[in-house]
Amino acid sequence: MLTGKRVVVTGGASGIGVETARALAAAGAEVTIAVRDTDVGCRVADAIAASTDGPPLRVARLELTDRASIAAFAAAWRGPLHVMVNNAGVMAAPETRTGEGWELQFATNHLGHFALAHALHAALAEAGQSGGARVVSVSSSAHQRSPVVFDDLHFAFRPYDPWLAYGQSKTANVLFAVAANARWAEDGISVNALHPGSIATALQRHVDPAELDRLRGATTVTRKTIEQGAATSVLLAASPLLDGVCGRYFVDCNEAEVVTRRQSDMRGVAPYAVDPDNAERLWAESMRMIR
Repeated sequence: MLTGKRVVVTGGASGIGVETARALAAAGAEVTIAVRDTDVGCRVADAIAASTDGPPLRVARLELTDRASIAAFAAAWRGPLHVMVNNAGVMAAPETRTGEGWELQFATNHLGHFALAHALHAALAEAGQSGGARVVSVSSSAHQRSPVVFDDLHFAFRPYDPWLAYGQSKTANVLFAVAANARWAEDGISVNALHPGSIATALQRHVDPAELDRLRGATTVTRKTIEQGAATSVLLAASPLLDGVCGRYFVDCNEAEVVTRRQSDMRGVAPYAVDPDNAERLWAESMRMIR
């Protein structure tokens, strides 16, 4: 049971975020769903509460591409934070840039969560020193599409490709787990990343259905239900089996093996995504950007 544990799930009002929040709330956790639209968030929170015997859920506004919104969310947090599930994301979006000129998918999927975790580090460390804290980084098998291209993170010189941009951001999610664990393990904070699987959710809103079918046909991937898609996130957030397991990448509730080339089943993790030197370089570059 997670009674007394405090949890944040970003993007907790749609897709696998809803089921992640539901499962953790049902286990007794005090869940806050961090969302852009708080009206939608409140409706989802009420529905989850009605379907579980857990405590009421909290709803807080968070826009991951807005540094002021991230700072406000962190400033309003009081007390320890036991679990942070970095679940929100955007996939294969048309070329879009933030006010800083950052590519949208990298800014949302990686930099926003990086800044939020950094801002909430003290709350995570408070929980870490009294029993442990966990950060769950929701990545994707799409990380096999692209490493982090450090010399052109925001497609200033490369022709923009929505899938390469998405893949780069998902590689960054894994590298974040590697680098954060190296820094924060002594604070009692464990950080892991995962691929939830292929699930039909609003995440695919920017993708033409025919294109999605074509891409899926090139793999041996099996579709999951939303509940199945949330399972690995919940495992990393709550299972005692993961005590002391840090800086890893999981698929289907198991640690993935490192593969040397792209796999048809997309289950493995690319070497560049777990490389400590890449992780350190990304951490330093991310710190430079969010400052």
